[in-house]
Amino acid sequence: MTTHTLSVLVEDRPGVLARVSGLFSRRGFNIESLAVGPTEIKGMSRMTIMVSVEDFPLEQVTKQLNKLVNVIKIVEQDPVHSVSRELMLIKVRSDSTNRAEIVDVVNLFRAKVIDVAPESVTVEATGTADKLEALLRMLDPYGIREIAQSGGVTLGRGPKSMTVNR
Repeated sequence: MTTHTLSVLVEDRPGVLARVSGLFSRRGFNIESLAVGPTEIKGMSRMTIMVSVEDFPLEQVTKQLNKLVNVIKIVEQDPVHSVSRELMLIKVRSDSTNRAEIVDVVNLFRAKVIDVAPESVTVEATGTADKLEALLRMLDPYGIREIAQSGGVTLGRGPKSMTVNR
């Protein structure tokens, strides 16, 4: 199985997310990551869906997605010709004896400390899944209390885009 990233341009209407995700669940595919947000076009949203499947079944799902009334366009993003980022918030156990070490690790990964409390530090990090995993490995010895992570968002490199005629 390989991971595929789909950018799906949809009308911003109630129930669209449920219908799109329902197609994947009916086929028995687990969505690894899902991010949805507004686009540069009013009334349109972009779904970034990461799913591990074989090539042939993914083609079946994209054909079914194209049949949905609210789906405008689907693009499978090639990792070589696109950029992807995820957002992660990490709450790490911290006190006055190790706070400076944690800040050094955070700075090494070009992340940010966004909250400091007597017993913890909250970190904001963006990057590829590999970068975020490496940051977690470095922070793990201090004790990770909590993690919240977004789904990946992806755009094609250079002039390649999902624009539609307005």
